[in-house]
Amino acid sequence: MAKYEVTKLLDVRGEVCPVPDVETKRALKDMKSGEILCVWIDYPMSKERIPETVKSLGHEVLEIEEVGPSEWKIYIKVK
Repeated sequence: MAKYEVTKLLDVRGEVCPVPDVETKRALKDMKSGEILCVWIDYPMSKERIPETVKSLGHEVLEIEEVGPSEWKIYIKVK
């Protein structure tokens, strides 16, 4: 069973800054309050930048899950 009921999955593996950050902002803009976005990344800098951006936009980072060597999923709850 999944930890979160993910509304949308954004896979930006293989992309480097600023693409993951920009795509995350774009995806959040189209989502409703209470929905959950899962961003799948493999660029270490994005692991720092995306949560900062998400918080500055007023959304909540639920978890940053390491899913493999240098791969993470960031779970974001839209506010």
